[in-house]
Formats: sequence, structure tokens, C-alpha cells
Amino acid sequence: MTPSALRLPLQFDAARLIEDLARVQQANWQGHFNRRIYDGDWSVLPLRATPGSPIPHFSIPGEQGQEDTPLLRQCDYFRQVLAAFRCPLLSVRLLRLGANATIKEHCDPDLSLAHPEVRIHVVVATNPEVECRIDGVPYHWAAGECWYADFTQPHAFANRGQSERVHMVLDCTLNDWLRQLIQA
Repeated sequence: MTPSALRLPLQFDAARLIEDLARVQQANWQGHFNRRIYDGDWSVLPLRATPGSPIPHFSIPGEQGQEDTPLLRQCDYFRQVLAAFRCPLLSVRLLRLGANATIKEHCDPDLSLAHPEVRIHVVVATNPEVECRIDGVPYHWAAGECWYADFTQPHAFANRGQSERVHMVLDCTLNDWLRQLIQA
């Protein structure tokens, strides 16, 4: 049985992630669309999206035609990170949780090994005061790490620190390569 969250055997260069993050920091971060589940700054920058989608920073079930955004094309290392995933990538975005911000406990439908789509987090920037809690278990994810979680389970994030937390969040189509990576 797969745990609700697990660190994947992929590690990325934290310094190079921060370099690409610096390239996009002045871009137009947008507040997360689900305003009722967070307090503070929880904002998003789409890196891969469906052109013309009503919510371009998230994959909508059955939606096709995701493309790299102009912002992603500016970020060589982010593109190298995505190339490490040998599975179809749907939406990819940066999610920023500002200092002293929280994401309230909630569940996301259809994002687990029991579904055709899973969500992967690559930690770009963090601090020691960031915690996620998935299915009641607390975790601290470090910069450069890559994590799978069953987001159909109750989960919440809190940034009690003074610096932002930024994750690259990948919605991926589950294929044999990804299933083996998660279950290894």
C-alpha cells in the first residue's frame, strides 16, 4: 500500500531552481481561484496550461492541448526538471505561499494512484517553518525534493516563516513509468 505522501527518488538542484524563480518573480502572480480555502498570499504562475482555458493554471478533467507558456520558455532549468518526467504533463504551475499564509484543510478529487491523474510537487523555495499535513501526518519538504501525495486525502499547508514557499506543481497523467516511480 502506498502512503499518503512520499518523497520520490528525484532530486533537483536547489540553487538552479532559485535562479529560475528569480527570472519570474516580477511576473503577474495571480491569487488562487479558490479563495475560501486559504488565508494570506497563495498565488500562482502558470508554466504549462491550455490556451484559452477559464482557469489556465489548473488542469480540468478531460481538458487537452496544454502548452508551455512564454514564462516557462524563459526558464532553462525548470524545463530540464520537467524533462525528467517521462509521463504526459498536463498543467504545471508555480504555487507561492507567502509568509504567515495558510491553506486550509481540503481534499482535491481525482488526484491519486486510483485515478488517471496524479499531482507531484517539486520544492523550489521553502523555510524551516513550512509544514504540510496530509491525512493527519505532518511533513517538511526541503528545496530540491520531489514529492507525490494522495491529494484526495485531507491536506493543508502552513507557512509560519518570514520567507515565501514556492512549489512547482505538476499534474501528470499516470503511466507505467510514473506508477513505478511512485511505487518503487
